[in-house]
Amino acid sequence: MPDESSTKRPFIDQKIGDYFLEGPKSRRFELLFLLEVFWEFFKGIRALHFVGPCVTVFGSARFKEGSEYYEQARELGKHVSQELGLTVMTGGGPGIMEAANRGAYEAGGRSVGCNIVLPHEQKENPYMHKWVKIKYFFIRKVLLIKYSYAFVIMPGGVGTMDELFETLTLIQTGAIHNFPMVLIGKTYYEPLIMMLGKMVENGTISPQDLDLLKITDDLDEAIDHIRQYLMTNFKIQKRRKPIWWLLEKI
Repeated sequence: MPDESSTKRPFIDQKIGDYFLEGPKSRRFELLFLLEVFWEFFKGIRALHFVGPCVTVFGSARFKEGSEYYEQARELGKHVSQELGLTVMTGGGPGIMEAANRGAYEAGGRSVGCNIVLPHEQKENPYMHKWVKIKYFFIRKVLLIKYSYAFVIMPGGVGTMDELFETLTLIQTGAIHNFPMVLIGKTYYEPLIMMLGKMVENGTISPQDLDLLKITDDLDEAIDHIRQYLMTNFKIQKRRKPIWWLLEKI
């Protein structure tokens, strides 16, 4: 007779596994979920309505102060603030996110974040003028993209790859139009760059898709790339003012 423990599914808690495999939920459950999603979007859009235009910086939460990539992201935040005059937006947590926010904050620029609520809570970093906490990753990604005119991807892990490829797909498919994406960390991302080349060889992406990514370790080159886009595409519009009776704040 087999050992009872050997029949259990590995890596998945039995109750959690059953919850996701039980099929459609009740209509009441789905309605409450939709209302919660609406509230999360409403909360995020209300909090971030006046923060833009932004440059969103993606990267790992695990790099510590003093590390090469932390200090590079900190300098990047400073450049975005001082040379472009744009708001730095991040996922609001530690590591690369903290560094980019910190660079803008210390330079006297605008610094904001869109943090995620996790089981082991990711505490927001102290270098933001405004932030919002979001429960769902898909809502957070929409907000991180919605207010930005450019995207910078620093070294990171699975979450950063998710953000990189989802944003790149939106640009590739024309869902958002030709916003500049800068990939910083040539050595770190060398295997990924080779993989993209292999995709071109096999015809799964077009050669021109590689032009959607600016790959560099030079922050001045990165800033110039973003600036060139802004000079070509940015349109000055009258700034909207907060409406007092909606309790809006800049």
